[in-house]
Amino acid sequence: MKDIDMGKTKPYLTLILIQSIYTGMFLLSKTAFDGGMNTFIFVFYRQATATLFLVPFAFFIKWKKSPPLSFTAFCKIFGLSLFGITTSLNIHGIALRYTSASLAAATSNCLPALTFFIAFLFGMEGVKLRTSPGVAKITGIVVCIGGAATIAFYQGPQLRLLLHHHLFSTPTQHNMAHGSGFSRTWVKGVFLMLLSNSLWGLWIVLQGRVLKSYPSKLNFTALQCLLSSMQSFVVAISFEREAYQWKLGWNIRILAVAYCGFVVTGVTFYLQTWVIEKKGPVFLALSTPLAFVFTTATTALLLGEIISLGSVVGGIILIGGLYFVLWGKSKEDDEIFDNKRCSNMTATAPATLLA
Repeated sequence: MKDIDMGKTKPYLTLILIQSIYTGMFLLSKTAFDGGMNTFIFVFYRQATATLFLVPFAFFIKWKKSPPLSFTAFCKIFGLSLFGITTSLNIHGIALRYTSASLAAATSNCLPALTFFIAFLFGMEGVKLRTSPGVAKITGIVVCIGGAATIAFYQGPQLRLLLHHHLFSTPTQHNMAHGSGFSRTWVKGVFLMLLSNSLWGLWIVLQGRVLKSYPSKLNFTALQCLLSSMQSFVVAISFEREAYQWKLGWNIRILAVAYCGFVVTGVTFYLQTWVIEKKGPVFLALSTPLAFVFTTATTALLLGEIISLGSVVGGIILIGGLYFVLWGKSKEDDEIFDNKRCSNMTATAPATLLA
């Protein structure tokens, strides 16, 4: 009986672990940036670390059994890596420096809605406006836009915790927490964060098409990491050539790089695949708001970030939009499954009668 209960709770515990890992990513990245680390160099080191983690597995496990990589497929993967990973992560880094870790976690809730909208523009998703699922998906997109606008343009009163530990707080965070420079950079940071998520959504949508040209998933992922490392190095060296900025040292910088490279890319890649296999992609997407809750709490306690009412309200609105889209998508998937099952039963009925 205990084994059965553990089997049922494993996916839920795994979801909590995944979102906790993402919370650590937002927390450590923000701390490293506010500590003076160049965002472009951080992205390069992160992708290089992920490459060192994935490439050996791909080479020794899948490379010999994989289909040949054509020049056309290589060009597609190069382009996908350029805008979906390199550009998206670099923009995300700049946006995170302008805003806060809790905002990054909040805006991640609009990723499913953005991905659906992009897939709709590419003709890969449909919307039936006369059905409740179709109305729900459109409503979800509109609500997500409203949530993002709330975060960008409404600050409201500040919500202060009674106890602040400030274990990793820096002067930059302290100034931002008390409103210094908020109006000059916050709106820009919000829109850059949404642009980063939009590029990430486009990357998710186009992956399916590119995988048809090169169906080996592990090699595909490893090659993207390798190419994005090279691209990120070109970007980083173009913007920062001071040698001291490239030094990591035994500090928060090397911890953030190692964590994002090994734990986020390596561990969550496997855990998310396992959850999708067990419960499906919608089940995984439903856990996204946990990262917002965890990050808001930990950044307030550990970084000393002052959370504004606008950020909390906007985050809740984004979560509402997320659930509208996911509900509409799941209902449409159920209808498609029921229609296929009815068609199969109709097709096999004559054979059953003849038997």
